[in-house]
Amino acid sequence: MFRLRFSSSHVASPVAFLAVATLLSMPTIALATVNPTDQPRDRTIGTLETVATFRDAMPTGVTVAPSGRIFVNFPRWGDDVPFTVGEMRNGVAVPYPSVGINRESGDDITKRFISVQSVVADSQNRLWVLDTAAPKFDPPVHGGAKLVAIDLKTNQVVKTIVFPDDVMQPRTYVNDVRFDFRVGSAGVAYVTDSSLSGIGGIIVIDLDTGHAIRRLTGDRSTSADPSFVPVVEGETLIGRNSDGTTSGFSVASDGIALSPDGKTLYYCPLSSRHLYSISTSLLRDASLNNSDIASKVVDLGEKGASDGLEADANGVVYAGDYERNSIRKRTATGEWVTIAHDPRILWPDTMSIGPDGYLYFTANQLHRQPGFHGGNDLRKKPYSLFRIRIDAAPAPTR
Repeated sequence: MFRLRFSSSHVASPVAFLAVATLLSMPTIALATVNPTDQPRDRTIGTLETVATFRDAMPTGVTVAPSGRIFVNFPRWGDDVPFTVGEMRNGVAVPYPSVGINRESGDDITKRFISVQSVVADSQNRLWVLDTAAPKFDPPVHGGAKLVAIDLKTNQVVKTIVFPDDVMQPRTYVNDVRFDFRVGSAGVAYVTDSSLSGIGGIIVIDLDTGHAIRRLTGDRSTSADPSFVPVVEGETLIGRNSDGTTSGFSVASDGIALSPDGKTLYYCPLSSRHLYSISTSLLRDASLNNSDIASKVVDLGEKGASDGLEADANGVVYAGDYERNSIRKRTATGEWVTIAHDPRILWPDTMSIGPDGYLYFTANQLHRQPGFHGGNDLRKKPYSLFRIRIDAAPAPTR
């Protein structure tokens, strides 16, 4: 109970009386006893299956071979990475194709994996390894960035294509790759450059000769959107250094997918919510300059913020949405539909369609790395490899 005392020398003002009266007249609100599990919450979508978990290095890429073999990779971004390419065997990743080729240091950089960002199994029973040669996102080691093909029957390297100097820029970070073996004598590869400078591009490689050309360098469609401000787990995603300084999240072209007929390439910058496409014949036409090709780029609108992309045999394009813990697909009408939404989908990265009708993808908590949180590592192991049934086959490449 309040007891008001006034001395003879002080007189309470009407305002003071009003304030006290208001306080005493305020009703008391009783808090109900509620079981938190009974309260409404964000719903999940789709049936998510856990294929494997990883308690050591952080994975990015995954691919499923026609035989069902699963391969993963672990870039050397700062974690302890004993091997950068692995095969899943009995639920555990083991070095592939050998311990020796996975050694970061050594003499011949063309015969070992320095830091692998992506692995892709093709329809000809080969595993292609995309080596950035850029550990810790440093400038790529000269002559080290390469595509390596491994015969899955013999588990031996059968081809190595080193990226020529004229397509490698000082901050080039080769990120993901798609193949089409219906073009040329040995096929062609399309590779995204996701430079942290924000200036990206697409590299087209003749798999027979190793000749390569850069396309759409610095184009709006391959570069970071300057207005893009991502929000992940309720927090604006920016670089936060331990000294208190900050930097924007500016990463160029990343996800890539090829239509079933090989005529259309889909791609997106990591720092963007838009999906773009371009005719592959234009990319391969050496007589066209950058502006000629840029004028033919199609902006397919917003799809959400994505890391990896994939396409199935029906022409459906799949995209992760790292802001919404989701996987989405683009239907034939251009509508985006969420097929998986789950709080466990913490930064969906690379995707691959297996021969079993499932879409496989990694969730690696990329946004929780120390560089985004003042040097504090907020990742919580394990990292995960998930799959969700889509009842579709991979897009053909031959």
